[in-house]
Amino acid sequence: MSRSMRPDAVLVQAVIAGALSFAHLHDLAEAAGQSGWKAWAYPISVDLLLVAAWRRLRTARRDRSAWTWFVIALVASLGANIATAGLLDLKHVPDWLCILVAGWPALAFLGGTLLVHAPTETPVAAVAPAQPVDEPPAPEVDVRREDPAPPAPPELPASPAPAVTVPVALLDHARKIADSHRAATGTPMPADALTARLGLPGPMSAAITSELQLT
Repeated sequence: MSRSMRPDAVLVQAVIAGALSFAHLHDLAEAAGQSGWKAWAYPISVDLLLVAAWRRLRTARRDRSAWTWFVIALVASLGANIATAGLLDLKHVPDWLCILVAGWPALAFLGGTLLVHAPTETPVAAVAPAQPVDEPPAPEVDVRREDPAPPAPPELPASPAPAVTVPVALLDHARKIADSHRAATGTPMPADALTARLGLPGPMSAAITSELQLT
């Protein structure tokens, strides 16, 4: 026997489980007053709604309506299986169950219609590519050759500072101070001492000490 002809254990299990669930739904519908072909149509309706909701979930997992109808169909299938397991007297079915079974076709039709006509999610590959963003033009570079900077002009020699003119009266006053120091000490008066004594600016003091030939 070839590999393609070997029975799949999962498929066999699915067929057995589907047949048992189908029979339980048929028995419950027949006990609720649905006879003949109508009792056989109920299992098909429940299973088709369950498959439609599952297919919808495969393409749109975030669709809350698909989860809602999947749970409704699953509860209907499980409820029939549990009810026919001896927990419910099929010869005396309660009125509320008869109402649920009678209203199921309209509910299943509504769920199937909403699942079929619900908008599907747009796949990522189908989204139009974004338009390329216009890049700013590159700045123009001036490639012209620039002339070298002209040489700096030669530095001119510094002009000598103007000579300081010492007033005659100030020179005489300084000479008297220097002579008094020589008469008192017997030595010439130092230039820095005379500068401190007169309290004059540097150029003026230098000119006086030079004139008096003090060191």
